[in-house]
Amino acid sequence: MATVTVGSLLGLMLQNILDPDLQAMVFQAIGLATLVIGMRMCLQLDGRYLLGFIFSLMIGAIIGQWLGVDTLLANSSEALKATMSIESSLFSEGLVTAFILFCVGSMTIVGAIEEGIEGKRELLYAKSLLDGISSIAFAATYGIGVLFSILPMLIFQGGLTVLARKARALFTPHMIDMITAVGGALIIGIGIRLLGLGQINVENLLPSLLVAVAVARLNEWLAQRRATSSSDSD
Repeated sequence: MATVTVGSLLGLMLQNILDPDLQAMVFQAIGLATLVIGMRMCLQLDGRYLLGFIFSLMIGAIIGQWLGVDTLLANSSEALKATMSIESSLFSEGLVTAFILFCVGSMTIVGAIEEGIEGKRELLYAKSLLDGISSIAFAATYGIGVLFSILPMLIFQGGLTVLARKARALFTPHMIDMITAVGGALIIGIGIRLLGLGQINVENLLPSLLVAVAVARLNEWLAQRRATSSSDSD
């Protein structure tokens, strides 16, 4: 949170210095980098679980559309803007984009779990440095909404650490891979939006992360059943 705060403040200062053409180039550079990050995250998934990955995105999209997650997030952001007397047309998009990029990924999940289970913070320290540097560019592009992403970051990362401390067996390598891959798909969607290639409703795809957890648990349960059946037949 501290590094993102410092990085966001620096980015807001640069926003007033950079001319519009240079800001547009920075915007495109961030879009390309975001696509690469998302693709790398997706490619970590074992090909055997590709069907579960697709299923998670589809069911998550249906749930998100039904719940109207985009409207809920927009209303929450607007309420926060009104409370803080903020005037920024990109506030909501900046907050959601920064939250997804900073909080959905293997470094976040594994780092929070390591801290919760073993008290190790090295991975989170490395991630915080990367987030701080990234927040400079994103705040220069999106504005003050990036700074306010530290609020859901606290809830998400802190919640993961507490949950890992209480329920260590819940976080398996396969589950982390599934969440990372689905999160990578969402980040690719953000990259497409940044480059102006299309309007993907990333907000309504957020429930896919929870569906990915359920799918991963189902895959593990089926694998255990197959292993038990095989040993019984032997």
